[in-house]
Amino acid sequence: MEFLVDMTTRVPDGVSEEFVNDVRAREAAHSGELAEEGALLRLMRPPLQPGEWRTFGLFAATDEVHLQQVLASMPLRIWRTDEVTPLAAHPNDPDRQTPSTIQGPEFLVTFTETIPDGTAPEVIQDRNEQERNATRRLADQGNLERLWRLPGDGKALGLWRAREADEMRAILSSLPLNDWLRTEIVQLDVHPSDPMLIRSQTNC
Repeated sequence: MEFLVDMTTRVPDGVSEEFVNDVRAREAAHSGELAEEGALLRLMRPPLQPGEWRTFGLFAATDEVHLQQVLASMPLRIWRTDEVTPLAAHPNDPDRQTPSTIQGPEFLVTFTETIPDGTAPEVIQDRNEQERNATRRLADQGNLERLWRLPGDGKALGLWRAREADEMRAILSSLPLNDWLRTEIVQLDVHPSDPMLIRSQTNC
């Protein structure tokens, strides 16, 4: 199973900078070990407020009990709170394992689909087929990296890449299901311990 974990760190007052730096260094080293084990797939940063420590982590684990063991092993957990979202397989997921060649930021996009009442089944089937073809093309272009189902009816999560935010919005507007979708877009920053970033640097 895969899980998205929203990790927020708050260092208590009075903790020395030396100790904080030590914990962060051990966190980075342990993240590398978890990546080697296949437990940590990605690390990504959402927009941060001044002084905020927050990271999105994509983890793989056999179940949520196993995931909690993985999270508990991370040094920053002493100051961190984690919000876990289980991710389910999506039939349109390209499961991209290598960095996109597109030069630009990544985006996490949450989709909520609402099919209008009275829509004929054959119309739904045709629109879904168009959506599959569109997502396959966007994956081949490097825009769509991953796609998952979220808990709740009609909810999905996508990891995308575009040259800029306006292009990302244009891509989403072009999707065949766009008029049935409500989207929430979070532009991501690079995390220095992201396993995909480290793999790409190693292979250069």
